[in-house]
Amino acid sequence: MVPFKLDYLDLLESESIHIMREVAGQFERPALLFSGGKDSITLVQLALKAFKPGKIPFPLVHIDTGHNFPEALAYRDRLVAETGAKLIVRYVEDTIKARGLKEPVGKFASRNALQAYTLLDTIEEFGFDACIGGARRDEEKARAKERIFSVRDEFGQWDPKKQRPELWNLYNGKIHKGENVRVFPISNWVEIDVWNYIKREGIDLPEIYFSHDREVLVHNEHLVAVSPFIRIDDGDVIVTKRVRYRTVGDMTCTAAVESTATTIDDIVAEINLTSISERGETRIDDQVSEAAMEDRKKNGYF
Repeated sequence: MVPFKLDYLDLLESESIHIMREVAGQFERPALLFSGGKDSITLVQLALKAFKPGKIPFPLVHIDTGHNFPEALAYRDRLVAETGAKLIVRYVEDTIKARGLKEPVGKFASRNALQAYTLLDTIEEFGFDACIGGARRDEEKARAKERIFSVRDEFGQWDPKKQRPELWNLYNGKIHKGENVRVFPISNWVEIDVWNYIKREGIDLPEIYFSHDREVLVHNEHLVAVSPFIRIDDGDVIVTKRVRYRTVGDMTCTAAVESTATTIDDIVAEINLTSISERGETRIDDQVSEAAMEDRKKNGYF
């Protein structure tokens, strides 16, 4: 008899499912932060497997900036209907009004930094003690400093120097009142792993991940979707190109890439040929400074 052998996707999946179950076992009020992107979609698939035949035992939470791709919102609502998961949506625009925050201005006026306020308010509103997210270590420099269980203080702030050791796959979820933990079940995955897993599992995705024609603004070699959320100036170059998205963020700060990839196999082939990370190539807000992401995370950003 040939011995059964796990492949690397089985091992990654097994670790992630173990982490999901640890969250359910250690915390009283966990939540899964959902953006409509491929990583959070993968987390939902892992959660469905982790708790099958039951339903996902925690809600999906979407912090809506108001600058989303319509395709991502339509996918979110369809996924919730199909899985029976509970969805909680809170809006950055409501936070801006309630707190009297200053609305960002400029050509690509992103509300990304303001998401932290809405997220922290939502954590307080529902008493969440753990929030699951889809960060991977290959995305951005600050992500690599995270532990799988990443503790935030009572103000929602993150200190990279106060991370707990995680030896032998043991995760310490003990926190003081007011603190919460951000949990990253796919920390040990990279972008190509996510795509290979999506292919293997036959996971449906928003259509913007695949090649399509879109009107875009050409800005510093970035292709930014034309939308009501960006400022069009005289002299701007607007063209229609065949593009897809490697990551799904706000329309104000997420650039497309030229592509003819219409299948997951095509996408995998493209990724294998690039040496630039998805955020490095497509996220305008991460390029403000070397420490842009780390600064936002210290202030409560996921």
